Amino acid sequence: MRKEQAFCCEAGHSFDISKKGYVNLLMSQRSSARNHGDDREMVASRCAFLEKGYYSFLREALQEQVYFYTQKKHPVLVDAGCGEGWYTQEIAKRLNEPYVIGFDISKDALKWAAKRQGFAALAVASCFSIPMGDQSVDCLLNIFSPLAREEYQRVLKEGGHLFRVVPGKNHLWELKEAIYEHAIPNRPEPQEMEGLTLIKRKEICYEIHLENNADIMALFQMTPYYYRTSQRDHQKLQNLDTLTTRVEFEILIYKK
Repeated sequence: MRKEQAFCCEAGHSFDISKKGYVNLLMSQRSSARNHGDDREMVASRCAFLEKGYYSFLREALQEQVYFYTQKKHPVLVDAGCGEGWYTQEIAKRLNEPYVIGFDISKDALKWAAKRQGFAALAVASCFSIPMGDQSVDCLLNIFSPLAREEYQRVLKEGGHLFRVVPGKNHLWELKEAIYEHAIPNRPEPQEMEGLTLIKRKEICYEIHLENNADIMALFQMTPYYYRTSQRDHQKLQNLDTLTTRVEFEILIYKK
């Protein structure tokens, strides 16, 4: 329950909403790290890349699927790992007066999300400890985020849907070829989940043309490859002016 600038629970706990627009529900004392999740640089790169529209086709396809399966009024929409809210904001626009909640373990990402319209609540929280009651969610988004099977099954209502977005086998293949001597395809994502039934699998494949080095580096910095490669490999991309690469996604839709 929200009371002015705080969220309160039935047990009497109160969590203040920060000036940035989110509440911190992550128990930092469980970790020696002061900051969690994607850092400021990675978040800024992802925002710069996404705002150019390179992944707009994916967002539109996901928006259509969520709209088709979520027809009720006032649905509870939760984005588990919402990041900057780039996907969430547009998806929610098609729904019938939704109650939208986003959470992520990155404070830096939520600072961006808080600037967007449509969120009823934003919280620093983990996918593996979702701050929602049992069977309280109609629509759950899991876009390139960790897979917390038991939590997703717990919070979804009977008849509710989970929408997962995962990279395809050859996602960003040409980008990887520009970095690595021997590029390796992505491993298939596990699809079966206890308590949830996979009802639809939609593949999305197309090419994007990056017209300048700034966009190439922004894409690179929002991937795990950036932190797993040497400075020598970084330099390979820094020398490129343009790059055309395929993008492959899978939208996996589950029903409880």
